[in-house]
Amino acid sequence: MRSTCRLRVSAQINHMRRILRINTQRTRCMIISRLETVFEIASSYARGEISKVVGEDGKERPLTIVERQDWARIAAYSVEILNNVAKGFDERKIDQNLDRLEAMLNKIATAVKTQSVGTLGSQRKSEGT
Repeated sequence: MRSTCRLRVSAQINHMRRILRINTQRTRCMIISRLETVFEIASSYARGEISKVVGEDGKERPLTIVERQDWARIAAYSVEILNNVAKGFDERKIDQNLDRLEAMLNKIATAVKTQSVGTLGSQRKSEGT
C-alpha cells in the first residue's frame, strides 16, 4: 500500500512537471516571438527603412537622428531580453526587463510631445511678430 501511495504522489509530481515544462515552453515561445516583432519594428525605424512617422497633429514628419538612436537602443535591448528568455525563464526578471523596455518607449513618446510643443511655440512666436 505504501508503494501505491508513493507511486500516485510521484505520478502527480511528474504530471505537474510536465505541465510546467509545456506551459513554460509555450510562454517562452510566445515572448520570443513578440520580442522578435519588437526588434523588427525598432530596427526598421533605426535603419531608416521607415523614415517618416505621424505626429500628434496627424501629419507625417521625418524621424530625427536622436529618435533613430533611441529606436536602435530599443532594438538592442529587445534582443538582450530575447537572449535572456532563450537562456532561462525567470518571470520576475523578464517582467523587470519589459518594464524597462516600456520606459524606453515612453521616453521616445515624451520627447516627441516636447519637441512638437516646442515647435508649435516657436511657430506662434514667429506668427505674432
